[in-house]
Amino acid sequence: MMLGIGAQAQNNSIMKGSDIKKEELQLVQEWDKTFPKSEKVNHKKVTFVNRFGITLAADMYTPRNASGKLAAIAVSGPFGAVKEQCSGLYAQTMAERGFIAIAFDPSFTGESGGYPRRIASPDINTEDFMAAVDFLSTIPEADPERIGIIGICGWGGMAINAAALDTRIKATVTSTMYNMSRVTANGYFDGQDNEQARYESKKAQNAQRTKEYAQGYYEQAGGVVDPVPADAPQFVKDYHAYYKTPRGYHKRSGNSNDGWATTGNMAFMNQPILQYSKEIRSAVLLIHGEKAHSRYFSEDAYRDMTSYTQYRDNKELLIVPDANHCDLYDGGGKNAIPFDKIESFFKAYLK
Repeated sequence: MMLGIGAQAQNNSIMKGSDIKKEELQLVQEWDKTFPKSEKVNHKKVTFVNRFGITLAADMYTPRNASGKLAAIAVSGPFGAVKEQCSGLYAQTMAERGFIAIAFDPSFTGESGGYPRRIASPDINTEDFMAAVDFLSTIPEADPERIGIIGICGWGGMAINAAALDTRIKATVTSTMYNMSRVTANGYFDGQDNEQARYESKKAQNAQRTKEYAQGYYEQAGGVVDPVPADAPQFVKDYHAYYKTPRGYHKRSGNSNDGWATTGNMAFMNQPILQYSKEIRSAVLLIHGEKAHSRYFSEDAYRDMTSYTQYRDNKELLIVPDANHCDLYDGGGKNAIPFDKIESFFKAYLK
């Protein structure tokens, strides 16, 4: 018994002395974004570690000639994209408007660490946003009391989930948001929202797990379909127009190439991410395109955050006229991203 107590004491001592260690990542230093570099901001690569010990890679954009501690914003998404695509565009634009902003690759994707590659997790990916807040809270250039986040597409849902958990986040913006738990469990437009459909999906994914473990390697599910069938839904054509063309293609993007691991988002099947969204006390702005197939995600999230709660007054839903889902990735050639509204929202709540 004394031996057991001694071992436990030794273990506690080791835990108390543990360090937060960064993995050595191989980061590309030259500009390889899908958008032009702004002369109004400074840019550099940074890394930080999440609570699971995974080192995340980010691009940090800082206004030139900035002084004092600035309000800071962390940006990520879409689901299957990398920071060289639209999250970097959002971050750079916010830096042009006076904020420190980082665009980061989530765990297991892009230049960030974590293995196996292209795996998603409701828990780990929510933690990724919170780790970004850790980083911004401790750098000398940023004011730890004025931190916001932006989540695009699938990372919009993760941003809301983080805001429900992290009281340091003072304002959240989602753009063209997906609720990944809902679409994984129910299918598009809730078309498979029944027990039998979920059972068949789980059965297939578990068979895939057995196959992959036996063969000793993970398979990829494939990125955006290419070429696009003539009878494909319009939103599939919209995805192709972004991810598979010079407009948005990037060699590290899963959506542009071979996609997520086949069972990459399996955990979302029975882990709802927006369970406590109505308890978010900080400000939230949800932005969606009028013609987006995914519009219902933001509309329902807004309804949930403003019904049967006392925290409704600082929640907003903005529908962008004539915009589809991917128009809010890069503006769609028609300046669809409402950056003026995003700027004014953050300036109102990060003050």
